Amino acid sequence: MLFWVFVFLLTRQSGLTQGHPNLLIRTSEMSCDCTINSCRTLFDIIWGCLATIFACTWVALHQNVPDPDLGYFALLMRKLRMMLVTIIAPEFVVGFATRQLVSARGISKEFNVSKTHGFFCNMGGFVSEEGHPVSKMKQLPAYIPAIQKIKTADIEDKSKGDTLSKGVAIAQGLWFVTQCLARVSQHLPLTELEVATLAFAVLSVIIRLLWLHKPLDVQQPIVVARSEIDIDPLQEEDISPPNDGITPIEKIWNGIFGDYGTYHPISSTSVPSFYSIEIDGKDGYGLAAVAGVFGVGSIFGSIHCAAWNAFFPSMSEMRMWRISSVFIAAYPVLTILLMIANGAWAADNDIAAAVFAILYMVGLVAYPLCRLFLIILSFTTLRSLPPSAFMDVNWSNYIPHL
Repeated sequence: MLFWVFVFLLTRQSGLTQGHPNLLIRTSEMSCDCTINSCRTLFDIIWGCLATIFACTWVALHQNVPDPDLGYFALLMRKLRMMLVTIIAPEFVVGFATRQLVSARGISKEFNVSKTHGFFCNMGGFVSEEGHPVSKMKQLPAYIPAIQKIKTADIEDKSKGDTLSKGVAIAQGLWFVTQCLARVSQHLPLTELEVATLAFAVLSVIIRLLWLHKPLDVQQPIVVARSEIDIDPLQEEDISPPNDGITPIEKIWNGIFGDYGTYHPISSTSVPSFYSIEIDGKDGYGLAAVAGVFGVGSIFGSIHCAAWNAFFPSMSEMRMWRISSVFIAAYPVLTILLMIANGAWAADNDIAAAVFAILYMVGLVAYPLCRLFLIILSFTTLRSLPPSAFMDVNWSNYIPHL
């Protein structure tokens, strides 16, 4: 409820739109006096937004442990690909982080280890003496005595970030949100780039909180010995060769919902990029993926709707922004309805199944296009900004004698 109040307040910002001539007159009369440092430049706007987006995508990413044989360039490209996914569809990363949190809590409760241990299992941090990840629930009983002997501090020591640094990063996102709220409070317009950055900042805070106990940028796993009285339950007959024929749609599905039925640790030296251990018999695992992808996706689009009454250089840009933001906000809900309808009607009806399949494909194509439109419009609209957009927040209204 508080989120929708927040979006409503942003929507009522004193931005400009071609349909509001009174706002145009009122805002054009506002100016800033640069002699008292109350102005900001276009460079300040762009730099602040890009720095926040970078922190929300590159710095916030907690990747799984990579293949030990990957070189520096391969590791860089691996993170760039994940950064691109975060920019195009950040809600997918939220769903991934939610799945790992649910899995880490399940492992922590079942085997009496910390959540950090649980996250480390999910990210492929523990490997057998043969170099294969210990990343299946039925593997853990054979290795859990050795895993329990590893201290939480030893795992955290491999992380490139601690709780303090993650807290500072969360504070950075919250600070940007505070600046946006202050501009709304003082009837100063937000640019489209700032609204888009605000959406990333909100999701970044959620991602960081979900991954608060997950080690950051671990490059090398920890070798754990198998218990003498147990054997690895993943026997030779369970090994299957890597599925090189997997389709892009299947890769997207696996990344969103964590469906890695063809993945076998004994035939690998690392876990997939969006992998998390499935907790058998836990309904919350699947619900976490749905809530993360669809729920947060709707929030992400709704924040872009906050620029509904912002100033746009042209009517076509205004329409493109509104259509794209509404589609992104509504698409998760429509997808859930399609899934329900598909289960109810398409089971025994080939025509209905074909229609639903076409709608799914249209949505998968339209969604990234709408995201791309919003990214492009965030920068093209900077060519024509109202004078009040360059006015800075007067913090002395909130902090006397500042």
